[in-house]
Amino acid sequence: MSVLCTGQVRKLGDDIDTDTIIASRRKRETLDPAELKTYLLESWDPKFAASVAAGDILVAGRNFGCGSAMEVAVTVVLGAGIRAVVAESFARTYFRNAINNGLLPVICDTSALREGSEIDIFTNAGGLGVRNRKNTMEMTAEPLPPVMRAIVEAGGLVPYLNRHGDFQI
Repeated sequence: MSVLCTGQVRKLGDDIDTDTIIASRRKRETLDPAELKTYLLESWDPKFAASVAAGDILVAGRNFGCGSAMEVAVTVVLGAGIRAVVAESFARTYFRNAINNGLLPVICDTSALREGSEIDIFTNAGGLGVRNRKNTMEMTAEPLPPVMRAIVEAGGLVPYLNRHGDFQI
């Protein structure tokens, strides 16, 4: 078993759309993730962005990242220092944008995860898992295909291609 990341749960609900993650009007002002991070989830909770610490892990229900295909909805999460999102399901475009930008999307049952809990996201022979550090409860996550894991581990598609020149399957 290898731990990919450890962090504090920041619990969200179902159907968190890209305009909730970052209002589309904000990308007209700047695309700088360092500035955009101050607006992360502002329509959901205006104080949320100020409470986020680097290393926190977003945990959501179903259909995370639905709505428009704006890539900035991934880069704002990364800009806030969040390296993984655990959800019951992702909108397909958000999932691909996450992989391509180096944000780890983890699909598993999130009903037992609570705000403020410390969790590990880990790999094992079966793929991915999520473990609550306090009670050691583990949840099996859907595995990522090897090439997708390699892209995330490289920091995204561009760093992956810069390193490998092509897809190494």
